[in-house]
Amino acid sequence: MKQTLLAIFMASTLAQATESKLWYEKPATRWEQEALPIGNGRLGAMIFGGVERERIQFNEDSLWIGDETDTGAYQAFGDLFIDFDTKGAVTAYRRELDIANAVHTISYAKDGVNFRREYFASHPAGVMVFRMTADKPGALSGAVSLANAHKGTDTADAEGVTIKGSLAGYVHSLSRNRSEYGIALDYEGRALVRHEGGTLEVKDGKLLFKDVNTLTIYLDGGTDYINQRDQKWRGEHPHAAITARLAKAAATPYAELLAAHVRDHESLFGRVAVNLGKTAPEIAKLPTDRRLVAYRGGERVEGKGSMYDGHADDPSLQGVEDPELEALLFQYARYLMIACSRPGDLPANLQGLWNESNNPEWRCDYHANINVQMNYWFVDAANLGECFLPYSEWLNSVIPVRRDETKKHLHVRGWATRWENGIFGGATCPWSMGDAAWLSQNLWDHYAFTRDREFLQTRAYPVFKELCEFWEDSLKEGPGGKLVGPPSKSPEHGPVVAGNSYDQQLVYDLFTNFIEASKDLSVDEAYRAKVEEMRSRLLGPKIGKWGQLQEWAEDLDDPKDQHRHFSHMIAVHPGRQITPTTTPDLAEAAKISMNARGDASTGWSRAWKMCVWARLQDGDRAHRIMSSMIKTSFTPNLLATHPPFQIDANFGYASAVCEMLLQSHAGEIQLLPALPKAWPEGKVTGLCARGGFTVDIEWKDGKVTNYRIAAKEAKPVQVRVNGEAKTINTEVLN
Repeated sequence: MKQTLLAIFMASTLAQATESKLWYEKPATRWEQEALPIGNGRLGAMIFGGVERERIQFNEDSLWIGDETDTGAYQAFGDLFIDFDTKGAVTAYRRELDIANAVHTISYAKDGVNFRREYFASHPAGVMVFRMTADKPGALSGAVSLANAHKGTDTADAEGVTIKGSLAGYVHSLSRNRSEYGIALDYEGRALVRHEGGTLEVKDGKLLFKDVNTLTIYLDGGTDYINQRDQKWRGEHPHAAITARLAKAAATPYAELLAAHVRDHESLFGRVAVNLGKTAPEIAKLPTDRRLVAYRGGERVEGKGSMYDGHADDPSLQGVEDPELEALLFQYARYLMIACSRPGDLPANLQGLWNESNNPEWRCDYHANINVQMNYWFVDAANLGECFLPYSEWLNSVIPVRRDETKKHLHVRGWATRWENGIFGGATCPWSMGDAAWLSQNLWDHYAFTRDREFLQTRAYPVFKELCEFWEDSLKEGPGGKLVGPPSKSPEHGPVVAGNSYDQQLVYDLFTNFIEASKDLSVDEAYRAKVEEMRSRLLGPKIGKWGQLQEWAEDLDDPKDQHRHFSHMIAVHPGRQITPTTTPDLAEAAKISMNARGDASTGWSRAWKMCVWARLQDGDRAHRIMSSMIKTSFTPNLLATHPPFQIDANFGYASAVCEMLLQSHAGEIQLLPALPKAWPEGKVTGLCARGGFTVDIEWKDGKVTNYRIAAKEAKPVQVRVNGEAKTINTEVLN
């Protein structure tokens, strides 16, 4: 039986490998809608696959303006331009991004010559690599140049082109009454050029290449940012590090450089395979943009489904079924996370790593009232636990700044934050008391999945305890002796009142996480008892007059309210206070509230609705929202749009798929708890469950037919399979 099961899963993995490419028959012209992203965690680029001119707009994760008093904003770095002496029409044009090996390729033919461009962002090498070849010697001629996104200097020499400068004087438009920040990072970027055959010549700030056989460009960039407040956030100038990385990469044979990159990426990406069903061959063979049109049932009207028109869906668009596209979007989110969040780097921001503006929407920041949390909901479930670490490191680095501001303005222990957050600890927009507790929730979930005791002790537990102290000082006794938070509002919504559900549910979650963490570490027994007492007195979820789960302490909910935020659902997802099995009445009230909110919304809001309905174990409703989300919220390059582009919806989509296939927040592992009828047959391998488990599932006719649960060591676990709860002994991970 075990051998048969493993053979089935191996076949599944091999089959899934064919569904890993985004591809197109024409060049990209629009950054947000068509360019394809690559990244190594620190460096990222969007590729504009033109024939005569290649534009590679690139970013580096620490290129930020701001300081300890203002969020500032994430910045564009620059553009690498490669101009080719290629005029006239070409044939057999194809550009593609293979997310299984993280390589972007462009190919075409002209005058009997086949041209190929191969691009990747190497995490092991720390640089991006761009290689151009042709099957005829001397067929490549043109020019290489760098464009500076700021007012620095541009220079060219015999080996490459360089940009450098300072961010002094750059201020985001939302930083009102500011002409400068207290921190101004220095930056540098360099493109190192190597060629085989032909010649290179410096002219007019460009590097001209003529009659070459192969052209290879190594691109790197950086700042003097260091993630340490005691160093005033400034470290060494990036020049020496950039020079060393580029020299080492250029000295490595290209085949070795590429192979190391692919091995590194596959070591993460290859952990999970998913098959949600077969798509009709005539649809599966279409280019990605046309496939998206087919799924919609026609071209989306510009602006339809946007935040500016009420997020309306178009019922006239009756598209084709495409479960392979639905699976591809899940794996694409995993690709994007690997590309923009690696240990030692900064976490994914509102756009992940990719930003073309020096004045981006919402500062391209770490938005703390759902967005940055949503970015990381899925990483551990999708077997990418390493990618979570940048989030933890960033959060711990900015807490001292937040603590000082909290003490100064709120006069309590611990810390709180505001909606908008940067990399120097500065935060702007109104205070939002629950945000910090929500930020800490991700820390607990990482521990719950990994059972990494060192992480809990050093990175998570101190955060939990300090936030418990904040709420110990902030909670007040209300009617009936219940503890309520200070006057506040739901994120971006509602009246300012004491004890709103957003705060109350997050404090319950925080206290629960602290209690369990304290027990696991066998520390702070006396304070644990205090927190347990406070939790027992918290004002809890309430059911209102029309059967809804109340958003506020008072029964103020409007059944016609369809605001994109529905923060009284935190207890359902990503929290664990409300479940259909443990609190059925509250779960039913949550359904009533969600029905009133409706299904249409912005990209990230739809993704959260999918997660909530999955937790309420209504897979068909979750899939219905998924379908409308794909029709309205994804652009041809499969990036999610708020609008504009906002990566949280890509990541939230993946979280919802995980919740539909596997749940582990309620004290047991539930297999296929919210499987929709649209996926009657399928397979998934490598998903993770809380407790340190890896899970494989196969199903047919909506029922589990085979499964495997493994851990580092054999141990009993409760699992629910086809509605039946049982205790099994896990297998041992290889």
